[in-house]
Amino acid sequence: MSITTRAAVVESGGAPFTLSDVVLDEPGPHEALVRMVATGLCHTDLGVASGGLPFPLPGVLGHEGAGVVEAVGSAVTGVAPGDHVLLSFTSCGGCRNCRGGHPAYCATWLPLNLIGGRRADGSSTVSRDGEPLGGHFFGQSSFAERALADERSLVKVDADVPLDSIAPLGCGVQTGVGAVWNVLKPVTGSTVVVLGAGAVGLSAVMAAALTPATTIIAVDKVGERLSLAKELGATHTVDAGEADLGEAIASLTGGQGADGIVETTGSVAVLRQGVDALAARGTLVVVGAPPFGTEVSLDVNGLLGGKQIVGLTLGDSETQTLIPALVRMVKEGRLPLHRLISTYPFADIDQAVRDMKAGKTIKPVLTF
Repeated sequence: MSITTRAAVVESGGAPFTLSDVVLDEPGPHEALVRMVATGLCHTDLGVASGGLPFPLPGVLGHEGAGVVEAVGSAVTGVAPGDHVLLSFTSCGGCRNCRGGHPAYCATWLPLNLIGGRRADGSSTVSRDGEPLGGHFFGQSSFAERALADERSLVKVDADVPLDSIAPLGCGVQTGVGAVWNVLKPVTGSTVVVLGAGAVGLSAVMAAALTPATTIIAVDKVGERLSLAKELGATHTVDAGEADLGEAIASLTGGQGADGIVETTGSVAVLRQGVDALAARGTLVVVGAPPFGTEVSLDVNGLLGGKQIVGLTLGDSETQTLIPALVRMVKEGRLPLHRLISTYPFADIDQAVRDMKAGKTIKPVLTF
């Protein structure tokens, strides 16, 4: 039986979110109906809403959902009605990367999560007035009071942890954490630099503070965010509006450069400066995503000292393992995610968007 629910719909590229009644299809064999309690607002949502990515509009976005399972499809085994769940990205489960524990690099990741707007079989999950809408965003489309989610998007979590306190784990936080833990893997005495102190960057700072890295440098232009970075574990900060990045990192590392850098800004100019600031055999993780087709120029000879540049999707995370661990760390106070979150009623989604664009909030979380 289909279900009518309230959703925030983007009518066209650049249009605001508007609340509208939509109809969800009944759960397929490997899907679940989830009553949303909270959902994070991410820059990827804003990029798609602006028309910067070829997602079919009108459509329902949202990909950091948290809620309670209400019904499950006939083949679902991992969750049951009443379970508290976080919603993350989906994947096919059968390709080489999925089988190898790297579902963020699923062979069908782009159409299943970011640009397809429908299930793998081409059917629609959400409609309005009998017309299909773009949906199935990251296997969930959680900007709605109820979401139809892929089983592979769902992670069962501790019911004692408030869902609005952990919703961002589904994308932004696991991206920043995974950049440090899964790619950089700092060893004793390492230097980690985080370019950009937004939600992803500050998550990387918190993750680095839980490793043997001894120098953690946060870089941003906003003084308040740099102060917060220090409170969350950065040992040094650099105001990019006042200091030359390369000179600052050289000074803080005794001229050696950084062992690991997480680039979250999406600026190719900052990316290039980061590569130049790497130490020999250092690694830069590219997290920030500029528009499709963006290119960056690099000094080839500068790479011959063993420098590595690694692109990253969603922290290269295996969600069923990582997300419950992060939830436990939030619960125990070891991952102070609440320092990043500002909550907004779902109806105030456009205010949350404005505050995010203006830099007034780091991680808006919509509550239902």
